[in-house]
Amino acid sequence: MRPTRALLTALAVLISGAIFSSSSIAQAPPASTATPTPDNAVLLTVFFKHDQSRPLSELNAQLEKQGFYKAFPPPGVEVVSWYVMMGIGQVVTLRLPASRLREVNRILEDTAWGAYRTEFYPTYDYKAVGLAAYDKAAQ
Repeated sequence: MRPTRALLTALAVLISGAIFSSSSIAQAPPASTATPTPDNAVLLTVFFKHDQSRPLSELNAQLEKQGFYKAFPPPGVEVVSWYVMMGIGQVVTLRLPASRLREVNRILEDTAWGAYRTEFYPTYDYKAVGLAAYDKAAQ
């Protein structure tokens, strides 16, 4: 029984070390400037929910102070749509290489939090597949 306990303890220590070291690495800014291609592109819809307990002028001042509009969207990330959703805030859909997802998340953590609560919905383009299925069913 003792060798099993020692093995499990060692395994737990190794896993903990891997988790803590990977979380600190995850916060480092990436050096990638990859551009989206059909093979690597994802869509990311971000809900920027306004803090409705504060006036808009105060929220905009905070965004400016934190450098939101200087940093977002980062160069090379395509803005597919950017709408105001009354009662919610703003809804932005981006097209970017999957490898840049962490970069976009980090920019929003640094520049949008406080003025907005954020929700993220990564997706992929299904339009061609869905329309092909529709066309096939219509025949």
